[in-house]
Amino acid sequence: MKHQGRSSLKRHYVIFVAACLIAAFLSAEFSGSLEFSSAQNPEGVSEQIRSDFSGNGQGAVKTSVGGIGWDDVLRIMAEDDTEAGREMAEQIEEDAIARSENGNSMFGRTRGVLSGVVNEVSSGSILVTAAAAIGSITGSDNAGVLVLIVLGALLMFAFWFLVQNTFPVVIRRVFLEGLTYDRVTPQRFVFLLRIRKWMKASWIMFVKYIYYLLWSLTLVGAFVKRYSYYMVPYIAAENPDMTARQAITLSRKMMKGHKWQCFVFELSFIGWEILGVLTLGVFNIFYTNPYKVASFTQYYAHLRREAIEKKLPEAELLYDNWLYEKPDDWTIAAKYADVIAVMEMPAGETETLAGWRGFIARNFGVLLMRREEDKKYEKKQAELVRIQAMIDDVQGEAYPVRLYPIPEEDRRKLVQSLNYMQHYSIWTLIVIFFSLSFFGWLWEVGMHLVAYGEFVNRGALYGPWLPIYGSGSVLILTLLNRLRHNPALEFLATVVVCGFLEYMTSLVMEIATGGMKWWDYSGYFLNLNGRICAEGLLVFGVGGLAIVYVIAPMIDNLLERIDEKKVKAACIVLLTLFVADAAYSRIHPNAGKGITDIEARTEKVSVSSGDRVL
Repeated sequence: MKHQGRSSLKRHYVIFVAACLIAAFLSAEFSGSLEFSSAQNPEGVSEQIRSDFSGNGQGAVKTSVGGIGWDDVLRIMAEDDTEAGREMAEQIEEDAIARSENGNSMFGRTRGVLSGVVNEVSSGSILVTAAAAIGSITGSDNAGVLVLIVLGALLMFAFWFLVQNTFPVVIRRVFLEGLTYDRVTPQRFVFLLRIRKWMKASWIMFVKYIYYLLWSLTLVGAFVKRYSYYMVPYIAAENPDMTARQAITLSRKMMKGHKWQCFVFELSFIGWEILGVLTLGVFNIFYTNPYKVASFTQYYAHLRREAIEKKLPEAELLYDNWLYEKPDDWTIAAKYADVIAVMEMPAGETETLAGWRGFIARNFGVLLMRREEDKKYEKKQAELVRIQAMIDDVQGEAYPVRLYPIPEEDRRKLVQSLNYMQHYSIWTLIVIFFSLSFFGWLWEVGMHLVAYGEFVNRGALYGPWLPIYGSGSVLILTLLNRLRHNPALEFLATVVVCGFLEYMTSLVMEIATGGMKWWDYSGYFLNLNGRICAEGLLVFGVGGLAIVYVIAPMIDNLLERIDEKKVKAACIVLLTLFVADAAYSRIHPNAGKGITDIEARTEKVSVSSGDRVL
């Protein structure tokens, strides 16, 4: 079984490691593997800070605050008052900022939305603000703290019940599909959502937890019942539609006579566990954890087969046979006739555009004109996109989702109508350019308004547009057209393209205007020469995915309902205004307060860490 587990891990290494790593971050399982992340924060320092603040709410602590969390800030507020919690949060934030300034400049904590969020969350300031707001409404600081404690407890329980408690089922499903098939996609992480059984799986795991908790009150129960209920997450992963009692009873019967065997099986990984301890959990993350789950998935498959052969009660509920054997061609043909028809279609029939127009369409996703034959071509491409995701099922490379006894939820009509592989006309690209340029303008003006309480027309132009947003959107849709079928590559390429565009735009504009800076990310967390930063690139990456897969198709669908002559007329008017604005701004750029006064704003931030430059 361990040999088979290693073989399965080798075939699905990335997705298996990712599953276990996510579980560790969520503290659903394997959380001890992340101990290396806190190895640099001595607990003694944390205790010193707690003691300095405890009891009187006073004290100026100038040492590292690693290990201090929200619970400490909340405890100080409960023991003293809101002001004491505020002082503690401010001290934590000041210490973090000081350490970032003394270290690598790429890890700035003084400017930017991401820095602000990191500071507010990590210091606990967000709790102090919430307590003060509730206190101002109720007239009592204690009431504010009490409400926060209750809400915090409810949120923590909801997160545990829906995520931490259920995620073991999710990753078992991923590992189970990797038993027989060579391809497991990230979409399988939402398997329970697609079949609308997430709550049922959460309930099964919750009841199992309660049972084990009660049995743990006895000396023998803590050990015996751990192995009695060992197969519950695997059972729920195969059939989350059964009741909690059925899943627990079935696990108990499957494990009868195998508890000691399971214990010895676990013990056989002790060498790998020791290696994980010696590497502060790093080796566990990249090998031991997925290796163990893959091996025990083989163990579950063995016990399942034994349970069915012995005809154990409730064993008939383990009906997902396609996890363990591939369906024959007749079974596939009955469920995937439409997919097979597309696969058998001659190559010439799937490409109806030829010549230079076909070359531009295939490589850049652009149709210069929207003729009747182009519309037919688009419809055929939309159908291909829908079918493409299921070709692996037909070929036996991935789990055949259509054969699962519980039908997976069909996509909504709106989502189904969004063909992310569709081609855009010149007029649609112009509308997308201006739409995203206007959105970028609204975003930056809004952020400046929130941060400084004043309206500033952001950008070098005078009109309500920031062309870097529109240009980036059009480049993503055209240059990266070939990558749309792979969201991960699309994301990475978007980050690269937009990062290059922003860096070069900053450099060219600075040279063209005699050294005038239009933005400066110095002090932002992870920045490169102040021209680009991780915060901006992350926004561009996520925003790029939204543009490619949702926003651009929606805009194109909307424009199809509008008379084409009106669309062309609007585009010509906008282009005329934009060119006039660009020509005038070339001579008289829109510079000044809130736009190019970078140094003054940076100095302001260095004086008061409460001011955020966006």
